[in-house]
Amino acid sequence: MKTALVIGAGAREHAIARRLAGEGWAVTCAPGNAGIARSLPCRPVDATDGAAVVKLAREIGAALVVVGPEAPLVAGVADALCAAGVPAFGPSAAAARVEASKIFAKELMDEARIPTASWRAFDRPEEALAHARALHGRVVVKADGLAAGKGVTVSQELASAEEAIVAALVRHDLGEAGRRILLEELLPGRELSLMAVCDRTTYRLLPLAQDYKRAHDGDRGPNTGGMGAVSPPPETVPYAAEQLAELAIAPMLAALARRGSPFRGVLYAGLMLTSDGPRVLEYNCRLGDPETQLLVERVEGELGEAFLAAATAGLLGITLRERELWAVGVVSAAEGYPQRPRLGDPVSGLDEAEALPGAHLLYAGLAGDPRRPVTAGGRVLNAVGVGASLAEARERAYRASDLVSFRGRQLRRDIGGGGNR
Repeated sequence: MKTALVIGAGAREHAIARRLAGEGWAVTCAPGNAGIARSLPCRPVDATDGAAVVKLAREIGAALVVVGPEAPLVAGVADALCAAGVPAFGPSAAAARVEASKIFAKELMDEARIPTASWRAFDRPEEALAHARALHGRVVVKADGLAAGKGVTVSQELASAEEAIVAALVRHDLGEAGRRILLEELLPGRELSLMAVCDRTTYRLLPLAQDYKRAHDGDRGPNTGGMGAVSPPPETVPYAAEQLAELAIAPMLAALARRGSPFRGVLYAGLMLTSDGPRVLEYNCRLGDPETQLLVERVEGELGEAFLAAATAGLLGITLRERELWAVGVVSAAEGYPQRPRLGDPVSGLDEAEALPGAHLLYAGLAGDPRRPVTAGGRVLNAVGVGASLAEARERAYRASDLVSFRGRQLRRDIGGGGNR
């Protein structure tokens, strides 16, 4: 039996680990969390410490290390593993800049002629404020660096744009991540998540998904790391996934290679379908969260072998197919999320929810005794439902979600709602 080490502590990593275990891998999560520890072994590690991750990988005899979050990738953990001869699924720090710097990603998009929203970069607040006023506040304000899901403000009015600019460039609320910002054209349309497993030159597509980033129903409230997702998207997509990949994945792989930073891992393109065609909003250097929680249910083929092949010999001979089923994921978040999540509240109902057919739980912000966990983060857990129809998957996800209880639990009630299927 091959051994895999999954680096990270969230529901995305739980989903990856659960899928690999189902494929026959002996899986360890590091550091994991109290929820993941209910079913899988977890080991403490500083996920951004390359030497510590290498030591743990060698200790357990890992044939594959999957690095889940962006921060360890940007810190060079995949580089450290590769230098030590340990197969690592995830890009180098240089290639991870496609997520670590939104300005760098925009420059590459322009260089590769990838269609995107018009943009300008700023480090002086007065210049950024003048630009926002010229656009009547209808802009997207983005921190250049990693901001743990808190670096994007979608503004429809001048007051919110000005507040986001002042927060980043005057108060420095986002620290180094917000020392530079970009102001981007606000594009109307529908968002999609497109991801591909890449081996530097070639790729294999994962199923399309749609996530829900705003905190409240009807896409209201502040941006979050994601309050849920559905796959496939609930409304018909007028483009084949291969068409979207030719627009967004292939040219970015080529652009990174030209810069001397070939990309290995999962390249994520956030797309907006506009009346003028698809536009790329951003790139991530890893699997999306909460989309991954659904994609592992919808991919047919040996995902672990695909990850290992991408990390070593290449994807030639690897086939990943899309299963004909629906998957819906609903996030249960702590009171006060995303601004100031409340921590330390007991969580109940997990055993009952895990026993439901066609649904399961994936854990993120949990700590303490795995049998009696408490909340320890903004997004506490995901309830995932699968089914032959969108309605069936959605009903299963919400039934499992509603068996879980903790003080102030917040969730959206419109995940997967609407659509024409």
